[in-house]
Amino acid sequence: MKERLDRQTIALRVAREFEDGAVVNLGGGIPALAANFVPEGRNVTFHAENGVLGFGGVPTEDEQKPYYLGANGIPFSPLPGMSFFNHADSFAMIRGGHIDASVLGALQVSEKGDLANWTFPERGIGNIGGAMDLAGGCGRIIVAMEHTTPKGQLKILKKCSYPLTAAHCVKLIVTDIAVIHVTPEGLVLSETAPGWTVEEVQARTEPKMLVSPDLKEIEL
Repeated sequence: MKERLDRQTIALRVAREFEDGAVVNLGGGIPALAANFVPEGRNVTFHAENGVLGFGGVPTEDEQKPYYLGANGIPFSPLPGMSFFNHADSFAMIRGGHIDASVLGALQVSEKGDLANWTFPERGIGNIGGAMDLAGGCGRIIVAMEHTTPKGQLKILKKCSYPLTAAHCVKLIVTDIAVIHVTPEGLVLSETAPGWTVEEVQARTEPKMLVSPDLKEIEL
């Protein structure tokens, strides 16, 4: 079986997308880990829906404090100048278009950039949280996830079978085997994990992908 990127490495690749001066919201799981990998020299301000702005990365277990917890349920590190406020104000920031980017996990993503990440219909469980507001209110949505489910089921589909979080919102997909841009012309494969071929990535992706003329291995 071919080696895939681990969760930390996916997060490291995602963090390369953060622009200097950007305000970024991070979802749970892999997205939250990206706070630990902001490229040197870039100033990125992290935002959470439960009312905090300007925090740092995920601390070690020994450094975690129960009252420094983001809306994604993951601990964060305090930074000088960090501020706390009502969650209604936090959502006003999202709905007002003041969050430059959000990194979210996904259960499914369609070739048109539709996002499904809030419920497992077959399990009868779900959690809307802030994902719908983030998907509709942020300047750029990046999905960070494993390319397929643990059972090998496809997650990048022609059409999502799960209820949507939002339509036509995802701009970039970073997985454990590829980096894929969502464009009006279709999905564009721009990077592959080391050792992975275009054909192998395509076999795990339902929509037919376009291949970037600048296709390369994922660089970290």
